[in-house]
Amino acid sequence: MPKALVTGVSSGIGSAIALSLLGAGYQVTGLSRRKPDYADEFAENFLWVPADLGDIRAVAQLALKLEPPEVFIHAAGFMSTGALGEMESASLAEMFAVHVQAPAELVNVFARSFPDGARVILIGSRTMSGVAGKSQYSATKSALAGLSRSWAMELAGRGITCNVVAPGPTDTPMMIDPRRRGVPPVTPPLGSLVDPHDVAALVRFLIGEHGKSITGQVLTICGGASLKS
Repeated sequence: MPKALVTGVSSGIGSAIALSLLGAGYQVTGLSRRKPDYADEFAENFLWVPADLGDIRAVAQLALKLEPPEVFIHAAGFMSTGALGEMESASLAEMFAVHVQAPAELVNVFARSFPDGARVILIGSRTMSGVAGKSQYSATKSALAGLSRSWAMELAGRGITCNVVAPGPTDTPMMIDPRRRGVPPVTPPLGSLVDPHDVAALVRFLIGEHGKSITGQVLTICGGASLKS
């Protein structure tokens, strides 16, 4: 049974990915602050590990206790918005810890023990290219492209792929998070928010047999939102 480690599994995209992998026969270890509602239902193949991914010292210690997976997916994240003149430095530091430092700590520990052919997926955002009022969030998410592409270069010799999946506005609790109140979500041209299960399906493709030739890339799934840029 293949093993996957997924962060941010309590809701949203992380939850959709974990459930998709469980349905595909994976043994899933999930990291999040809150226990997922489905944890007990899938207890045979799902191990929930409580983790605050904003606490980098704790993440580094936890990484040493976890078994390197065949699939690593970093889906944990949150959005705090702020226009120039209104930004708070603490928000940038908190998002950078969760979005960038946490996966870097985990992959740094796992790298030498990843099995050949392993898969690494980081969940980015369509806003990686920049959006007014989201500069801090955009900066932390855009950093994932540099991480992933660099890791792809270092790990290619072992057949290990590293990619970023960048969703546009997605139907998750983040859409109503008060921390993003300054920039409300806009419905994409295709008429609805991105379905988190569609994001999970793209992730499934990338970690599957036919994803073996894709590495170092950013794949956007945005319901046409990028057409407005």
